[in-house]
Amino acid sequence: MNQAQRIGKSILIGAVSGLAASWVMNQYWAAASKLQEQLQPSENDSSQVEQRQHEPQNPTVNVADTISQSVTGHEVPKQQKQTAGAVVHYAFGAAMGALYGVLSEVAPVTRKGFGLAYATAVWLAADEILVPALKLSKPPNEYPLSKHVEGLGAHLVYGATTEGLRRALHWAA
Repeated sequence: MNQAQRIGKSILIGAVSGLAASWVMNQYWAAASKLQEQLQPSENDSSQVEQRQHEPQNPTVNVADTISQSVTGHEVPKQQKQTAGAVVHYAFGAAMGALYGVLSEVAPVTRKGFGLAYATAVWLAADEILVPALKLSKPPNEYPLSKHVEGLGAHLVYGATTEGLRRALHWAA
């Protein structure tokens, strides 16, 4: 297999791994959300309800709206926002997995730490810098430290899953 074929294979394996890791990341968020609900006071607490009403929309939905506005001139219809946000999340996860796949082929040092260093870099660049800079979320200083830690944790799950699947698929292919 020549270099171009190895890189193509690594991109494909990385994309598939990143896509699957995005699903695992969603399971992490669902479990974390459920745990947080169990640890917090009742939803009937008026301060909790008021806080949820003022939270910004999910950044992936904001990206979907931005894309939709640039293509169609309109935001994503309300009933399709959750689906559009999921498409953005999975597309980004697959793209970051593809990038990881090619980097792991051309710069094996990328694989050190079982994908955790790469996942931390993605979290820092995307969640902490790029998304707020593009006004797709509030600035990082407007979130409690716990939200940053949760986000980092989700990305670490993504990174380890991506690397584990990448290794398994490389071995199998």
